Amino acid sequence: MGWIEPLNGNGVASHPWGVTGSGPNMNIHHLELFYHVAKNGGISRAVRNMPYGIQQPAISSQILLLEEGLGVKLFERTPFKLTPQGAELYAFVQPFFGNLDPIAARIRRKSAPLLRLAASELVLRDYLPVIMERLRREEPQLKLSLRSGFQAEMEKWLVDREVDIAITPLDSKPPSRVRCLKLMQLPLVLLVPAKTKIRSAEELWVRGQIDEPLICLPQTEIMTRIFRRGLQQRKVDWPHSIEASSMDLVTRYVENGYGVGLTVNAGGVAKSRAVRVLPIDDFELLEIAALWMGEASPLVAAVMAEARRYIVEQWPQWAAKGTSLSGGDD
Repeated sequence: MGWIEPLNGNGVASHPWGVTGSGPNMNIHHLELFYHVAKNGGISRAVRNMPYGIQQPAISSQILLLEEGLGVKLFERTPFKLTPQGAELYAFVQPFFGNLDPIAARIRRKSAPLLRLAASELVLRDYLPVIMERLRREEPQLKLSLRSGFQAEMEKWLVDREVDIAITPLDSKPPSRVRCLKLMQLPLVLLVPAKTKIRSAEELWVRGQIDEPLICLPQTEIMTRIFRRGLQQRKVDWPHSIEASSMDLVTRYVENGYGVGLTVNAGGVAKSRAVRVLPIDDFELLEIAALWMGEASPLVAAVMAEARRYIVEQWPQWAAKGTSLSGGDD
């Protein structure tokens, strides 16, 4: 990394904290870590709010190197408090590190905005196109970089700064350094042909064996895994017969009489006259959330606001409550 080593009036390298040309150089990465620790009021809080992933022992060891190089203690650990030398150093580095995001945003505004978004196949297929169409009304020059994946992959992409935001069904609690906003909670439903005599899901559960073919998304999809967990709790064995690539296909196959379909109670599934919807409200809900790192940029915030607006308009009963943009434990 680089070093901070200003010149004095005689052109000799010097530093107000005792780092001279003949002494240890000050590592700018150590200064960045110190900035985040001082800003957040402690090392553990800095770990939770860092713009990239780093473990607490790594920060602690590098702060110690910074203190050894300066020959001073920069802060008291418990309770956290900057020493006079630490306060002086923070006052020096804060304007630079504190203005990195604003200057980056100003530079980006001079060119066409780029949104790097990751989402599950479910979201990319059925929700994102409408949200992006609305967003482009405000940002007609918006460039999109899209990739699909699962929650664990998206979290790594966020930490590595490869994407700006991820929208995904939640399969597990995100790590604390990844911020999370729950957007909606969808109940699973079964679809049966309208002409069938089956009137409720309970009629299926009480059978010793379910003969109707099961039509669902691939086993890797969170929706299917949630359904499988619910079947296991009821000790029901129902292997899938048809693996569909989209919820639209699930509905279409059911309309044509190929079996019973698994989907969510959203979109147009309940509007088809050729199918009947069987609620299974006692199964887990499918939660869809937005994930991002650090402070949300204006573009990321706009995506989340538009997503919430669209969800409230289309499915107010399934919209997640609250508006907090908080950490992964929310």
